[in-house]
Amino acid sequence: MKIITVVGARPQFIKAAVVSKAFKDNGINEILLHTGQHYDYKMSEIFFKELFTNFKQRLIYPKYNLNIGSYSHGKQTGMMLEGIENILVKEKPDFCVVYGDTNSTLAGALASAKLKIPVVHIEAGLRSNNMNMPEEVNRIVTDHISSILFCPTKTAVKNLYNENVKKNVFFVGDVMYDAILKFLPIAEKKSKILKELNVNSKEYFYVTVHRAENTDDKNRLKNIFKGLFSYKGEEKFVIPLHPRTLKHLKKYRMFKDIKNKKNFVLINPVGYFDSLILIKNSKKVLTDSGGIQKEAYILQVPCITLRDETEWIETQKEGWNVLTGADTEKIKKSILNFYPCGLKQKKLFGEGNASYKIVKILKNL
Repeated sequence: MKIITVVGARPQFIKAAVVSKAFKDNGINEILLHTGQHYDYKMSEIFFKELFTNFKQRLIYPKYNLNIGSYSHGKQTGMMLEGIENILVKEKPDFCVVYGDTNSTLAGALASAKLKIPVVHIEAGLRSNNMNMPEEVNRIVTDHISSILFCPTKTAVKNLYNENVKKNVFFVGDVMYDAILKFLPIAEKKSKILKELNVNSKEYFYVTVHRAENTDDKNRLKNIFKGLFSYKGEEKFVIPLHPRTLKHLKKYRMFKDIKNKKNFVLINPVGYFDSLILIKNSKKVLTDSGGIQKEAYILQVPCITLRDETEWIETQKEGWNVLTGADTEKIKKSILNFYPCGLKQKKLFGEGNASYKIVKILKNL
């Protein structure tokens, strides 16, 4: 069996790490194709170095890197389509594996489907029900042209069934859960991030803002940071700045005020190990990231989601996640008063063996 896996963004590198190991353990020939959607060191290369060096030399480096970089959605996806198609024609894989909901996901799925190469979508079936999100468009299109769909939750399976996608749909659990179980012990040994930032466990809030719906909207971005500014407690806010976020903070002339806040610790984007440690040891997480919502839940950290909806509705129903959008007052109140109101459901994202379930199913099809 020969597989081409298309990745392009940092969450996909993490997911691919555990699935690539399962492929190798089962003698499956995998070729990794990196679109270059995330391209600077802190957003890309550091993940391959960490996950390759610290995972028994199992994570493969990309054989191909398209080095696409940052463009408008249409141009970026079009450039990816052309590059991926050329490689698929050359390599002639049995399957093309894509992850999640990025432009890399959509481009990989489209290129493969048009060449009649079966598309395997890992993390299929998620829905935020907000078609204004590019990610929602990518998810839906990818799901409807995929041949094999691996769902992280039972809700995702129901979403697909409601759209009449029923063939080769499997609930396997979430490969991100696999990754946390495997990499957290390594992160706890290797990461020095708390010491480097001079912060203590449960004495800071971890904040990530990167989605275009927040960064590109001046009012939303201002309202989010106004909510943070309103907090008068002693805890710090640790904020890794995504390149797009930094660009817009400067564009809107907000960066100077944020930089001068004494309890704000602004840092560059961090690798996976440091990110796990920062999430686990935070008092609360404030984020617009889908992946971090999951990681906070798994690590039993209250999550304040800076969006108007979430694809991970289970974390909200279980009482560990609250939606505030960019509402300053809701953010302020949630920082002060939101605490989990339910017990963590251990089996929500499977049993931590999703990657091996995926391989077993693929081999038996």
